Amino acid sequence: MTEDRAAALAAIAAEVRICKACRLYEGTTNAVPGAGDLNAEIMFIGEGPGFNEDKKGLPFVGRSGDYLEKLLKIINLDRKTVFITNVVKHRPPENRDPLPDEMAACKPYLDHQIEIINPLVIVTLGRFSMGRYFPGGKITQIHGQPKYADGRAYLPLFHPAAVLRNPTLEPQMEADFKRILEVIAEVKSQRTKNTKPDNKTEPPPSDPSTPPKQLSLF
Repeated sequence: MTEDRAAALAAIAAEVRICKACRLYEGTTNAVPGAGDLNAEIMFIGEGPGFNEDKKGLPFVGRSGDYLEKLLKIINLDRKTVFITNVVKHRPPENRDPLPDEMAACKPYLDHQIEIINPLVIVTLGRFSMGRYFPGGKITQIHGQPKYADGRAYLPLFHPAAVLRNPTLEPQMEADFKRILEVIAEVKSQRTKNTKPDNKTEPPPSDPSTPPKQLSLF
């Protein structure tokens, strides 16, 4: 079963690497499907690959990646134990914001990755990934506030690049990050309760077709 899931995840990565469903593949060096533990309890969804990610074909390997690893150490984890990906799998030109049609083109890949990994918690990094599950929400107002739905938690956080550009956000980012383990415990508790008869599961999170506008965080 694990082998089947690993093969399915590898197949997605292979499809992403040859994908021409939108304009983003033009002028890029590598697609960035995502990387991490097949059995991860935590899945991080960022916005799009940057310069370093495009060169290496891996997510969060530049300064933002270094900061993300620092945050993971705070909760005694490392990137090998989580799964990291983005809402778009190719680098937008000049690190601009991903456009709605570009995110729509990548959506089936991301949806399938989520289905295969089935994480307890999806941590959104930045406003575009946040927009999948918190339509109309403002990151400055809802960061660190989890949403529980469909047997899973969704936790919106600032993008690491935003914190690097505005260091005053760092204490709040670290405080929000420390909530992840607490949120995992709550999801496990809810899943246990939902195994009992007559316990209904909440509907899945929203996935608006037009995500909120955002300035580039890279």
